[in-house]
Amino acid sequence: MSLRVANCSGFYGDRLSAAREMVEGGPIDVLTGDWLAELTMFVLAGNRLKGRPGYAPTFLRQLEDVLGTCLDRGIRIVSNAGGLDPASCAEAVRELADRLGLPANVAHVEGDDLTGRDLDLVNADTGERLTATPLTANAYLGGRPIAAALTAGADVVVTGRVTDAALVTGPGIWRHGWGPDDLDALAGSVVAGHVIECGCQATGGNYAFFQDVPDLAHCGFPLAELRADGSAVITKHPGTGGLVSVGTVTAQLVYELGAPRYLGPDAVARFDTITLTEDGPDRVLISGVRGEPPPATLKVAVTVPGGYRNTMTLVLTGLDAEAKARVAEEAIWARIPKESFDAVDVTRTGSGLLRITVMDADRRTAGRAFSSAVVETGLAGYPGCYALSPPGDASPYGVYWPVLVPAGEVRPRVFVNGVELPPGAPWTDAAPRGREQARAVPPPAAGPGSQVGVPVLLERSAIPVPLDRPDVRIPLGRVAGARSGDKGGNANLGVWVDTGERYAWLAAYLTAERLAALLPGLAPYRIDRYELPNLRALNFVVHGLLGRGVAASPRMDPQAKALGEELRACVVDVPGELVQAPPGEQRRAEEPGPDAEA
Repeated sequence: MSLRVANCSGFYGDRLSAAREMVEGGPIDVLTGDWLAELTMFVLAGNRLKGRPGYAPTFLRQLEDVLGTCLDRGIRIVSNAGGLDPASCAEAVRELADRLGLPANVAHVEGDDLTGRDLDLVNADTGERLTATPLTANAYLGGRPIAAALTAGADVVVTGRVTDAALVTGPGIWRHGWGPDDLDALAGSVVAGHVIECGCQATGGNYAFFQDVPDLAHCGFPLAELRADGSAVITKHPGTGGLVSVGTVTAQLVYELGAPRYLGPDAVARFDTITLTEDGPDRVLISGVRGEPPPATLKVAVTVPGGYRNTMTLVLTGLDAEAKARVAEEAIWARIPKESFDAVDVTRTGSGLLRITVMDADRRTAGRAFSSAVVETGLAGYPGCYALSPPGDASPYGVYWPVLVPAGEVRPRVFVNGVELPPGAPWTDAAPRGREQARAVPPPAAGPGSQVGVPVLLERSAIPVPLDRPDVRIPLGRVAGARSGDKGGNANLGVWVDTGERYAWLAAYLTAERLAALLPGLAPYRIDRYELPNLRALNFVVHGLLGRGVAASPRMDPQAKALGEELRACVVDVPGELVQAPPGEQRRAEEPGPDAEA
């Protein structure tokens, strides 16, 4: 029997009504929500320093709407809203239940907080060593502590830092009884968790072909019908807006993805073995996922104070925009030397904006001394000058620093109603195993010359595609979808198509070098390319594009959310035979319009 796991939050700040919508919209067994991101941990640390809660208070606001109904229907609630203080969050939940007159068993998971521990602070991505003192350090725990809490009778489980997928894997372990050796089932639940953890992004939100999504304004949140073998159907409640299709699920699968071997504390999920199948209207079956033993290390998200930052944006209107930008910079740096800051980022956009960000360890240097200097140029600069905001003070920013720690050095602890479960709880069976015990999982067959799951950094031989119609010059997005996001200081960019013929062309055409040529801003960075022929997708990882993480990135788009759409707007030569889209969900490719190059 399937376990119906619903999501009601994809980030701290998501739709408050979603919990009620998911509980009242149809039958579910578990209500989950994801409140944590790398940036959120720094925000919560700042809140805690100001005497505010170190957890997400919006979780309590949602819980007040649904707790009584969930208890009546036996719906379990699992959330990582505990952030930096899951114990206090659990206590707040108990106080809420008491105020509402509801008898609730509330559990919380600790053990992820490694702040103050003697960690090897070598960056897992870059190899650099951190010399500053961490503000926070939290290991990504898996699903077994959550399963232990549910097994002990918890109605509500609050965690700190766990993997996003653990919110689904934990209930799956609890219901289906998976042990550490049930690697395929565990990996399948990891994939299902990856799909639904970002809320409406699995049901048509942020979808490349958004015009095909009905009633996006009332998009329903996703749920996964998780089966005992780890396969799952992704769907949504009837009557809600949005769309669940192979396309929307593919878009989420390639979001924030690195290599096809997706590492996690419960299992390594092989994304190059996923099969997607339409299972009816707004239903997509995920099956065939193969799993490997988890690595012997856990990732730890470390944050450190980075200093202070300030941004001013000027509008470049009319003629001679390049000359106006040069005059603006000369006037600003004449008033406050550019060299007086630790870092300066100057971005000029195609829409006529000049955005200048300064960063410094001294708040006063990056504060009004900078923004006032910009405003002072208002009557002594280029014609038509105006700013988009008044002068303001600098704000603190944090640096995200991923490190690794031996899994055996992290001990999760589970408390139910404030009482710790004794040693020997179910999660202790999941001792990490080394790579030597990993099963050999053959990748799916691919076309000639392909390298599935291997970074491709150089031009590769083309896959033969039998085409006889002349090329058509159109935006890539007329035949391909894309979704992009952040992975620490790196950005990921997933691109997919809807037919095997289009994938054969895409795999041969869109090399790492061509990506950098289409998006010149990526040229200075190392780009890894991975092939996912089972999803008809490519995934690119752009190393270092986001600097020292989202909170410290001076980019206008610090989470690289728009990178995919920037690529889809690039005009490319597509074989004419591939331009006409087959019937189905994806919009028909259009003939070149005014945005296409001659």
